[in-house]
Amino acid sequence: MLRLFLLAMLCSCSANHKPEQVKIAFGSCANEKEGSSLVWKQMAKENLTALVLLGDTPYIDTTDLEVQRRRYQEFASVPAFASLVKEVPLYSTWDDHDFGRNDTDGNLAGKENSRKAFMEFRKNPSYGEHDQGIYTKFTQGDVTVFLLDTRWFAKTEGSETNPTLLGAQQWEWLERELGSSNSTFYVIACGMVFNDSVRPGKPDCWGRYPIEFARLLSVIKNSEKQHVVLVGGDVHWSRVLKHDTESKVGYDLYEFITSPIHEKLIEAANPPDERVIFSIGEINSFLLMETNSDDELQFTITNKDGDELYVQTITCTVPNTSKTQASH
Repeated sequence: MLRLFLLAMLCSCSANHKPEQVKIAFGSCANEKEGSSLVWKQMAKENLTALVLLGDTPYIDTTDLEVQRRRYQEFASVPAFASLVKEVPLYSTWDDHDFGRNDTDGNLAGKENSRKAFMEFRKNPSYGEHDQGIYTKFTQGDVTVFLLDTRWFAKTEGSETNPTLLGAQQWEWLERELGSSNSTFYVIACGMVFNDSVRPGKPDCWGRYPIEFARLLSVIKNSEKQHVVLVGGDVHWSRVLKHDTESKVGYDLYEFITSPIHEKLIEAANPPDERVIFSIGEINSFLLMETNSDDELQFTITNKDGDELYVQTITCTVPNTSKTQASH
């Protein structure tokens, strides 16, 4: 009986957690300093139904197992973070620094240690498949969130001119699970950004894998899901992009980039781009996503003080149509 009770407590952070109203915080790039703690404290005021960490949470920069474990423990021991995740279900993926090295890919030696430490400290519903990767998904209310792993399989398959990002195994999972889901809204999230509008020379973004991004659009179209939104982090700048995907998907995809929770901005991560509809360099910031009604999903870029820097609403009206409304 005790074992069943403990299992039930662990599963409170699983895909079966379905509150009436959904309010999820997405965050990327955090450390143990006071600025990050102020973000955790603000999140605690938001009545969240989940917290999603998109990577570089924490910064580790090695695959040494003992260092991995120590850094996760130090990060988890921050009082404001520990208090938050004691009350709010936590879901996570990784980016490069917690995977093991800046701007790295799936050929990184020792990545098995990174996966082992991640699984010890982050209680996701699942961790990839067949002992590979950490991708997972969860559902709350009428929203399903897919957390992709854009590190484990990157450049381990395909060719030099057409390398994989997700890998055959993860692609099969995404196609199957997205196609069989029956929510109204879908969020596909990962540590990377889904575009190529990044600082000069940056190798790790979906824009460096154009055939993979084209495949993502095809998967979304074939799933016949009408309200898919992209969420990424990593670049130490917050932006909103509108992808011209009407001809490929049936509607334009919106991408929200949230970064950083800590204090470091990267000015070069804000190049001009006609797809960008909002951009701000705001330290100690995060993204809120919430359902306002049965047919409305709202995204808010906010900061440690709770200031609403940008708000966009996606409304489900009738099948095959949607409209958006933004303010800032």
